[in-house]
Amino acid sequence: MTHVEREIASQPECWRRGIAMAGSLAGHLPRRGERVAVVGCGTSWFVAMAYAGLRERAGHGETDAFAASEFPAGRRYDRVLVVSRSGTTTEVLDLLERLRGGTRTTALLGDPTSPAVALVDEPFCLPFADERSVVQTRFATTALAVLRAHLGEDLGGAVRDAAETVTAPLPLDPATLEQVTFLGRHWTVGLAHEAALKCREAASFWTEAYPAMDYRHGPIAVAGPGRAVWAFGAVPAGLADQVRRTGASFVHSVRDPMADLVLAQRLAVALARHRGLAPDAPRHLTRSVILAPAQGATGGTS
Repeated sequence: MTHVEREIASQPECWRRGIAMAGSLAGHLPRRGERVAVVGCGTSWFVAMAYAGLRERAGHGETDAFAASEFPAGRRYDRVLVVSRSGTTTEVLDLLERLRGGTRTTALLGDPTSPAVALVDEPFCLPFADERSVVQTRFATTALAVLRAHLGEDLGGAVRDAAETVTAPLPLDPATLEQVTFLGRHWTVGLAHEAALKCREAASFWTEAYPAMDYRHGPIAVAGPGRAVWAFGAVPAGLADQVRRTGASFVHSVRDPMADLVLAQRLAVALARHRGLAPDAPRHLTRSVILAPAQGATGGTS
């Protein structure tokens, strides 16, 4: 097995450990009523999107999500929550430096030795969920499990669903698949973006992601035989039938959407293998984006 395959398979246990930690973090993660911004880069930004949607819908307070490079200067928040596997990404460190001493900062990090630890007011590390692979899987979902548990969700069903999806048959055949569009609603829009990113990173495969209600406003034009639409969470009435009429496959399940993301991660690895690519060595990517002054950088999944 590759590193990424082992890390995908370990997610149910990582989630259990993260959920068990959530209670001890209750006084340190965003509190009810706080105005919060959640930031990250790449995969971590999509986790931020999912958590922001869940926190607002749970009535805990106004919550925005930003790519770290796009954090709005001058906007006031009670707390900024950073999600970063490596804790070394240039945009994250630059933002933390700017916020230092002004806005309260909390971080969920994978590496307890990273420079981000010293830059945040409250660093919390999940080293058991850190990864050797470039393509990020278990750290992101474990961080989201911690945050969901902190909001009061019972994730027992999600863990059971994930244990099923690490061995369940894939819903799509990598040998016949030309393209996939991932859809979400509310908090699962972030999961849709993350599923699409996994296929692009691991397999250099054509994927797109949209809010499910917006999909019919143009993107459905690319649907057709050999292509698929995969929806996380609630599905708008009539959408499945419209997709099937195009000749495309429609994938949807009643599992917890975060567990369905595990299945999409496995599809990404299967696509990479079918295309003769090494999922542990994705093209043009490194574990973290570290920018040198006046230079470009290789992409990463921090």
